[in-house]
Amino acid sequence: MNLTFKDAAETGPAYTRTSRVVHWLVAVLIIGMIALGWYMMSIEDDPGSDTYFTLHKSTGLIVLVLVLFRLVWRLGHRPKALPLSLPGWQLMASKASHWSLYGAMIAMPIVGLAGALLSKDGVSFFGAALPRVFTANHDLAEVFFSIHSVIAWILVALISLHVLAALKHLLVDKDGVFQRMWHS
Repeated sequence: MNLTFKDAAETGPAYTRTSRVVHWLVAVLIIGMIALGWYMMSIEDDPGSDTYFTLHKSTGLIVLVLVLFRLVWRLGHRPKALPLSLPGWQLMASKASHWSLYGAMIAMPIVGLAGALLSKDGVSFFGAALPRVFTANHDLAEVFFSIHSVIAWILVALISLHVLAALKHLLVDKDGVFQRMWHS
């Protein structure tokens, strides 16, 4: 039995309001962070580029806190089960892709933070310098920044897959799965 839009609306959202707000906030921030990161790399040596790097690092710390909060929140506030009408492979793919997204969303800022802590500039949170934990090591910082870049591409692929799956459920299957994270 497939859920219709009406059925999904009548059963209410599968996620709490807090989950939905944090989901969309993190989504917007991550998309902005990836765009900002790519832009920063094109102006890395330009005068005034430090402002963009500080913004990127500061926002990355916020994203890390929000993702960790969301993970803890989700563990304590499980969403309603997906419709039983979904094929088993979609249920497994959903679980695998969601946990992969969490892994990438946590690894990305941690690896970036490690690289920044090892860089000569260190880390500041909107201009307030954070304590230097490591001695600057340019070569090691570059290794972390390279890994950070790879994770960005992995995250782009996972986000693209996530968005395409959501749109498939909304426009093709019309099974109410998209509305689980949309309805208020």
